[in-house]
Amino acid sequence: MFEKLQSPLSLAARVLLAALFVPAGFSKIAGFAGTVGYIGSVGLPLPQLGAIIAIVVELGLGLALLVGFQTRIAALVMAVFSVAAAVFFHAYWGMPAEQVMINQIMFMKNIAIAGGLLALTAFGGGAWSVDAKRGN
Repeated sequence: MFEKLQSPLSLAARVLLAALFVPAGFSKIAGFAGTVGYIGSVGLPLPQLGAIIAIVVELGLGLALLVGFQTRIAALVMAVFSVAAAVFFHAYWGMPAEQVMINQIMFMKNIAIAGGLLALTAFGGGAWSVDAKRGN
């Protein structure tokens, strides 16, 4: 039964994951200064470069994931990005008590998203993807 659903489920996975990343990439462009400030506020070096990397990953690779272009590579980079974002921006273990719960939730959300992205890395974008049309 699930074999018949493999193509639509792969597409749904890509669309749902892209729905998180693509708008976030656009919002980082629209609020570039705020994004740079937020990255700098956690002590990361070169916050402008970090913002540009975040935009490329979220918007660029998010769109690649959406259409299923170089799905495995895009998903792997996005998984690493998601784990890094969890560690640097949602380090709940070092936060004041009133911030712990929401940041623990956000941390685990990022880790779960990375898991979904790793599944796409392992299995690819499916039959309804640019990769499949190109024979990849």
